[in-house]
Amino acid sequence: MQVFIGKQAPDFTAKAILPDNNIEFEFNLKRYAKGHKCVVFFYPLDFTFVCPSEIIAFHNRLGDFADRYTKVVSVSVDSHFSHLAWKNTPHSKGGIGNVQFPMVSDLNKNISRAYNVLNDDGISLRGTFLIDEDFNVRHMLVNDLPLGRNVNETIRMVDALHFHKENGEVCPAGWHKGDEGMTASAEGVADYLTSNVDKL
Repeated sequence: MQVFIGKQAPDFTAKAILPDNNIEFEFNLKRYAKGHKCVVFFYPLDFTFVCPSEIIAFHNRLGDFADRYTKVVSVSVDSHFSHLAWKNTPHSKGGIGNVQFPMVSDLNKNISRAYNVLNDDGISLRGTFLIDEDFNVRHMLVNDLPLGRNVNETIRMVDALHFHKENGEVCPAGWHKGDEGMTASAEGVADYLTSNVDKL
């Protein structure tokens, strides 16, 4: 099974380091995410360069995700021992500190294959996947290794999904929480463009 927009997310059970630094030997994504939206993000390797900035950025925005009933899970091809060692390394030495979301070990690389983010060198690209309460993939973005992602964009997508589910309207280009939506019809497009074309 591979990931597709609008389809069920590939489920997995694997070892993970939990926020309290305990090891969960059978961490299951579907069970963990139950009743919530979930952001699963892949990163290449522990103890590397762009990765700690992204992981800390997700950690620093956990309150924003929690406010949106959204859980966060990270995945890389490192062992759970490596994850724990990195959490125990201070920022001043390139560590990530005690981040408060599960860090999954994809040592056999099956999860990265299922989500189609495994590159030819056997490490994960910077894939980000937004999974809704029904465990369907609603948004995915994959960056190459040198290109760090924007966590604010991930939150924008969570807001857009919530807006669509609540209002039935669609979110035009550049939409942010609080902005006008669009009715998915010819009339809706015309009405939206009449007042917003210069803002696009």
